Amino acid sequence: QAELTQPSEMSAKVGDTVRITCSGSSNSYGWYQQKVPGTAPVTVIYNNDKRPSDIPSRFSGSGGTLTITGVQAEDEAVYFCGGLDSSYVGAMKMT
Repeated sequence: QAELTQPSEMSAKVGDTVRITCSGSSNSYGWYQQKVPGTAPVTVIYNNDKRPSDIPSRFSGSGGTLTITGVQAEDEAVYFCGGLDSSYVGAMKMT
């Protein structure tokens, strides 16, 4: 099983394009957004590049990278990456 790591914190301004990279090795990455601590994270990307129908198109995935094109204020959250074959889930707070 591969360990995945990512930066712990980053800042962005409205309109920025943000790329969050999950370093490690996995065949299937997922990305999860938690806006309120203690609540269940929302899946924003699964299976590397698939986006649930209720997630805005500004979120996209490619392998171990999550891209938010044109960040909005409501995107402030903790973002988790994970891999189906990984023993670790990384977390990063975006403000």
